[in-house]
Amino acid sequence: MTLWLVGMMGTGKTTAGSMAASRLGVGFADSDTVVEEMAGCRIDVLWEQDGEEAFRALEKEAVARLAGFEGIVATGGGAVLDPASRALMSGTVAWLKASPEVIAVRLGGSDRPLLDGHDDAVGRVASILRSRSGLYEEVATCRIETDGESLETVAQRIAAAWTG
Repeated sequence: MTLWLVGMMGTGKTTAGSMAASRLGVGFADSDTVVEEMAGCRIDVLWEQDGEEAFRALEKEAVARLAGFEGIVATGGGAVLDPASRALMSGTVAWLKASPEVIAVRLGGSDRPLLDGHDDAVGRVASILRSRSGLYEEVATCRIETDGESLETVAQRIAAAWTG
């Protein structure tokens, strides 16, 4: 079984997903890690050197490689942008949700390419979230709110989604 975690950057997909997988004794994979392994560099470096299109192509390949993975898969926030990737996300798909304000605080000082050069992080996050919310909704079989929740609580909710 695969449990896909989708949602914006900064919602806890990687950290809480890894905690949940450890608790459940199942595998954990992160599509961003797979992208970095394929590219041979960090995502921010790939983005700067080769651009968003190159990153999205590798992201699509990473999701395809992880289809059928036995365990929990954290996807990059934009993985849902590709129709083929969305089609591969079968089974349980948990949408980890947070408000733009909370995401901006969580990502403060990060090297996220989509926020680079933007003075209004909350506004930028809100804009990205508006453009993707329908896609997250399309693939999600459940939603996990992360605003005001500890990583432990989010991990428990992910584990609960795994066990059904």
